[in-house]
Amino acid sequence: MKNTATLNRNGDFRRLYHRGKTYTNPALVVYLQKNRAGICRIGITVSKKVGNAVERNRCKRIIRAAYRAIEPRISGNYDFVFVARARTKALKSTDVERIMLGMLKKAGAV
Repeated sequence: MKNTATLNRNGDFRRLYHRGKTYTNPALVVYLQKNRAGICRIGITVSKKVGNAVERNRCKRIIRAAYRAIEPRISGNYDFVFVARARTKALKSTDVERIMLGMLKKAGAV
């Protein structure tokens, strides 16, 4: 993730939840909004409803790998928050990549 930073502050997540565009899928939810930072920034969240710590960390790794694969195709500077759902833990990174690419195309980020 060469041109990407991580979102860490709670205020950034809240801003995206309230003002960002939302795209949903049974396996993934994406909140996105353009930024002026000059780079893309991502945040990944997984609820405790998804499973134990091992399963939640696997979901994060899957989402991170899928994002890394499509990162060169992203045009512009965006803030993204990816929210894993219960189905995410049963998928492979290529499946999540396909889902993520479809949602980002619909959003106009790719």
